[in-house]
Amino acid sequence: MAAGALWLFAGESGPGAVVVALAATAAAVTVGAAALVARLVRPVPPHRIRTAIRDREQRTAFLPQRDPDASGRSRPRAPGRLALTAA
Repeated sequence: MAAGALWLFAGESGPGAVVVALAATAAAVTVGAAALVARLVRPVPPHRIRTAIRDREQRTAFLPQRDPDASGRSRPRAPGRLALTAA
């Protein structure tokens, strides 16, 4: 039934104009809804952002230190004999 009503509004422009009009209306409604949701969401306080950055930084590992046997890294030397110092 709704499809029949759409053909009434198509006129000489054809069904392509109806499709374009419906797509433009849907896009406008979507943009309006997104703007409304953006106004309702509270901003994140700056101290929460700083805490998140600090926590992530502490979790991040320096990869060359995690794998001493990785390619391109020299093997650690074995401890040698104690050097005699001035006694």
